[in-house]
Amino acid sequence: IAKVRVDTGVFHLDQLYDYSVPEKLSSSASIGVRVQIPFGGRETEGIVVSRSSTAERAGELKPLTKVLSPHPVATPASLQLIDDAAEFFCCNPWDLIRSAIPPRFAAVDKEFDPVATSINAPGTFVTPVFQSFTPYQPSHQQMVQLIGELRVRGSILIVAPDQKDVDLLYNELKSLNNHVLRLTSSTSREERYRSYLLSMRIDSSIVIGTRSAIFAPVKNLETIIIYKESSPEHFEIRSPGWSTHAIAKLRARNEGIQLIYTGFSPSVRCSFDIDKSEMKYKVQKDNVQAQAFTPHDGALLPGRIFTEIKKALLQGPVLFLAPRKGYGNALLCAHCRNIASCQCGGRLSVASKGNAPTCVHCGTGYPAWRCSFCGRDRQYLAGRGIDRAAEEISRAFPGYPVILSAGEVIKQDVEAKPSIVLSTPGAQPFVAGGYSAVVVLDATRFFSHTDISTQERARELLLETSSLISKSGKVLLVIDESHPIVAAISRWNIAPLLKRELAERQELLLPPTVASALIITSVQVAPQIVAGLRKALSEGRLPQSVRIYGPTVLPKDQAKVVIHVSHQEWNQLAGVLHELQRKRSIAKKDLLNLRVAPYSL
Repeated sequence: IAKVRVDTGVFHLDQLYDYSVPEKLSSSASIGVRVQIPFGGRETEGIVVSRSSTAERAGELKPLTKVLSPHPVATPASLQLIDDAAEFFCCNPWDLIRSAIPPRFAAVDKEFDPVATSINAPGTFVTPVFQSFTPYQPSHQQMVQLIGELRVRGSILIVAPDQKDVDLLYNELKSLNNHVLRLTSSTSREERYRSYLLSMRIDSSIVIGTRSAIFAPVKNLETIIIYKESSPEHFEIRSPGWSTHAIAKLRARNEGIQLIYTGFSPSVRCSFDIDKSEMKYKVQKDNVQAQAFTPHDGALLPGRIFTEIKKALLQGPVLFLAPRKGYGNALLCAHCRNIASCQCGGRLSVASKGNAPTCVHCGTGYPAWRCSFCGRDRQYLAGRGIDRAAEEISRAFPGYPVILSAGEVIKQDVEAKPSIVLSTPGAQPFVAGGYSAVVVLDATRFFSHTDISTQERARELLLETSSLISKSGKVLLVIDESHPIVAAISRWNIAPLLKRELAERQELLLPPTVASALIITSVQVAPQIVAGLRKALSEGRLPQSVRIYGPTVLPKDQAKVVIHVSHQEWNQLAGVLHELQRKRSIAKKDLLNLRVAPYSL
């Protein structure tokens, strides 16, 4: 008998199913192998979870139709991890299998001899560590040093935010290990499947991948490293919206694997664990030359900053970090500061120099634009994009080459000679020896977004960009001198900002001090969901620590409901939310868009 996890395509049919194993398939239908089975009048795919000699239910069992591949693609530990994660994220386990296990590629199957499912002996759970990066060196180079210091005999799994980071780490780590593998959806299906099978066969490898790699059943896995753990890219966009942070914690506890989070600044999730002494914080403080210049009168560069930039340009390249791409993202009247808007209500923007203002919503152009309030035609660009910033900076510092890294044209590195380098977040080029100065334009803008994760995103970005300076370089921020980020960069110590934000969240009972769930559904359904949850709360089926907020109306005829509960009582709430989804599935209603511990509320 084989117990099979089946791709039923139906949310509430998420249990294991028994199938009889024909004699001819007995040796190949091992644990973790893909099989084809009959289900609901059709043939579908499944994965063998266990084998036994007796069935749990009476009656005749349907037999397995065939073994799709002789190679196991899961281990008992990885299947258990998927089950535990499905319970936490209130979803069908197969929704996670789609992310965790790459699609089969038949030609690659022929390259390998079948092997038995490798089972790693569980180690002893060790307290996770947050390893903070230091200034004056790119983080991917610091990762090489970190891995060299670990002296791991087995395998290492590194989960990075995106393909760019994976490629940088791959190129740096090839010199450390003969078996460095990439697991990303950006590679071809053939290459991804081959790397996946190799990771299950090589005794000592370094596997680098994007978020789905966190599930990979790597052979002899000793250490998991989450690279740049505060990045939003570590959160799955598609349902059920799992995160590498949560999966890594589950896996480390289940399998006794050493878990290391890295970054320039811990996320509030890591900060919460550090504050509770459930995570160690390793930080190397340093002194960085950082200076703030208070902006005034809408100037891109305050007057006093020019001298510092001119000095830096004599020594080498200067990096300017701009908040936005494009040219002019927000148009105002230069006289009365009235917002320029279209007849449809959309805002007007300017795509490039000399272009007429255009509506960002309907695309209508206004070649003869005049202010609807005062009637004047002088334009003021309040939201300068990187193209407009480059125009102004090149005029202010003539004679230096201007290099842009943004949008579709991203530079990996630049030469170590005097030049002006402009970049948007995530596109900062590297330079050998570091920049003579890093200038953060309109730095307040990075802290001014409306979502709950704005502060941690800004902290990580500004520290990461600041780390690109040379040892004699300076960080010049266009921001109010009293802003705490200035002192944090100068001392390379982010702890005071983290403590303050955690205290604020504790006072307001916001995540991560409480567990959270987010439901998005139609405006018509949302009030029914809230009424049902409040009834369950009053009847005692939900713990008393539950707080229900909403429904709040969203665009496109949708609404959201936010639920908070104490961490100790999360399992009780999760059980109710999972049952709610099951009942909607049984009633053939649309499933709710449910996010557990989302990146942002």
